[in-house]
Amino acid sequence: MTSWQLWKPAPAGDPLATMLTAFARQDRLTVFSAELAPVVASDDARLFGMLKSRQVAVIPARVDYAIDLSAIGRDRLGWDAAAHRLDVRLPPLQLSRPNLDEGRAQYLREGTWITGSAQEQLTRENTRLAETQAAQAAANPALMTLARSAAKDALRQNLTIPLQVAGYADATVTVRFDGESAER
Repeated sequence: MTSWQLWKPAPAGDPLATMLTAFARQDRLTVFSAELAPVVASDDARLFGMLKSRQVAVIPARVDYAIDLSAIGRDRLGWDAAAHRLDVRLPPLQLSRPNLDEGRAQYLREGTWITGSAQEQLTRENTRLAETQAAQAAANPALMTLARSAAKDALRQNLTIPLQVAGYADATVTVRFDGESAER
């Protein structure tokens, strides 16, 4: 046994209070981001269908996945003093509204003569479609699995440090989402 083990300071304070303090300071934690590139198309007809135009667009989009830390109260934390283990149950992930990068968008327009108002209408419709498509793509199971895994890793890392500072150097943190079984 080393002298550090004999003389190390005893853990101080309530580990759950330490975690809640850490959460109160952050409020929201972005844990994952997905870059998507929806491909959308819109059609427009003017002058009784005589002027037809079509616009295909690839509009890059970013969606962030976050945890609302303010929703994590004592009821979502469990401290096993004997095992020095903190169990955390997370609320569902929150997905941001897709952030479309229209500056990097690529457009292909078809039509003999495309009026300015038709072009504006096509662009508005493609923007709406791209946002809808990006939101749907962001919620697909593969991306949600990656985001949940990233959330667990991020919370595990963010909670281990305050525990160590509070004197629980050997503490472990287990993280799960509502509806998942506890990992041991």
